[in-house]
Amino acid sequence: MVFWADDIAVISGANLGDGLSDPKSVCPGDTYALFDDALPLRLMVQTGSGGGRRVAAGSALGEPGDAITLLGRYTLMGDDGNRVELLVLHLGGSAEGIYALPLSPMGAGVEYTLLVVEDAPEEVQLSDLLCVSFALGTMITMGDGSQRAIETLASGDGVLTRDHGVQPVRWVGRATLRAVGAFAPVVITAGAMGNAGDLIVSQHHRMFLYLRNRAGRRLPTSEVLVQAKHLVNDDTVFLREGGFVDYLSLVFDRHEIIYAEGIPAESLMVTEAVVNRLPPELSGAVKTQFPGLSQLQHFGTEAGREAVDQIPLRQPGRR
Repeated sequence: MVFWADDIAVISGANLGDGLSDPKSVCPGDTYALFDDALPLRLMVQTGSGGGRRVAAGSALGEPGDAITLLGRYTLMGDDGNRVELLVLHLGGSAEGIYALPLSPMGAGVEYTLLVVEDAPEEVQLSDLLCVSFALGTMITMGDGSQRAIETLASGDGVLTRDHGVQPVRWVGRATLRAVGAFAPVVITAGAMGNAGDLIVSQHHRMFLYLRNRAGRRLPTSEVLVQAKHLVNDDTVFLREGGFVDYLSLVFDRHEIIYAEGIPAESLMVTEAVVNRLPPELSGAVKTQFPGLSQLQHFGTEAGREAVDQIPLRQPGRR
């Protein structure tokens, strides 16, 4: 899902009034906002026969075969405290223009200051930028209570879930990425949330929290899903940049809450939007296994950074 670049415009700074543009034209320090009436556009992408990215059939934007060029990657900081990374794309053909692909949600009316402007990242699948995954070596609780490293799991293995008992793994995905920017993993150090060992996950992976008092009634449910990046405190939970990271994803018949290093976290939720961001060699396998692509999100409140700052996350026994 992408936005017209002009739907994200400078409201304060050197390029006042201008929409988001290529790396040569933007100015770090400018403040941007997403228009209230901006509509996300569905862009389907495939690798062309001669290489490069092109618009695929079924896209709501452009025509099949139109060229897609990755121009750059920008990092912005919202006045709500959330960092957002954008990929800036150029489409040729019938929908020629510049578009923005947020790697995490942008809120309309939130002011975002442009911090970092980078040229187009190395050639990677767009899907890999939005992975929801565990790092290599993560210990997963099995149906018999034993712990197994995630990379040893295979289709059919029974994993303990919070809501549906023992469930068989249907698919295991794996990607190796440079651990920088949006790819850098979040490290939840041993004991920070009651976890037995360091839990390392991608930034958008959601952890499951159960709040008995609903944090003073500030949240509509006691069950809360929080992206790992919102838990970062630069002490017991931090981003680890540098080198490479192996990410693995688990898929079940339903979107499940499983146990990683002893604490609850989500499995990969299979929806059309998620699968269309997977590498082609993986998306085909998932579509075959899950032809309906209709998993529903596990019940619970999605909590952002502002909500996390107001709820007690400390575990019993920790100071």
